[in-house]
Amino acid sequence: MFIKIASLAAMTVLTIAANDTLPDLKPGDALPVPDLKMKDVTGKAVSLKELSGRNGLLVVFSCNTCPFVIGSEGSEGWEGRYPELAAFSQRMGVAMALVNSNEAKRSEGDGFADMQKHYKEKNYGGAYLLDVGHVAADAFGARTTPHVFLFDKDGKLVYKGAIDDSVGSAAAVKEPWLRNAITNLVEGKAIDPAVTRNVGCSIKRVAPAP
Repeated sequence: MFIKIASLAAMTVLTIAANDTLPDLKPGDALPVPDLKMKDVTGKAVSLKELSGRNGLLVVFSCNTCPFVIGSEGSEGWEGRYPELAAFSQRMGVAMALVNSNEAKRSEGDGFADMQKHYKEKNYGGAYLLDVGHVAADAFGARTTPHVFLFDKDGKLVYKGAIDDSVGSAAAVKEPWLRNAITNLVEGKAIDPAVTRNVGCSIKRVAPAP
């Protein structure tokens, strides 16, 4: 598996996060914190359980500031694929929820007002949720932006990892892992691979109070 990130590799703010204290969800595990209420950009507080579609739920941990999401010189970033991904998911009966857990950057572009503005400007689809105190991210073991988790209609994890194999260009994608996973989920086929390597900026958590 190869993620095309050569143009981003030299940027020190971009990391493949590793945190051994976080859980590591496996295919078949249940949707974490299904009843946790998070504020959507519409202003309504909703839970992941409430958002779930008839065939499942796609949760993407994301943000407004990471170059892997928003792009950088020489790279499109992944967020340009969010609108089409949301529309595709909806057609397949899978709800899509973007979750912003960057608690340490709320005053640096990842605050709620920033999320609302970004959602509108980038024509996102689905929900965009504020994860206060990165509670959801901690429960999922989400490590990067983006980090993808796909659940079936029973709330069981069927795929996690990356959207596809080319952050730099949608046209260069050879392995549309997430799209294939959604298609196979709905068609009742095996999902292979069920886990891919998540790549992105580390989620910007705050240190716990002493």
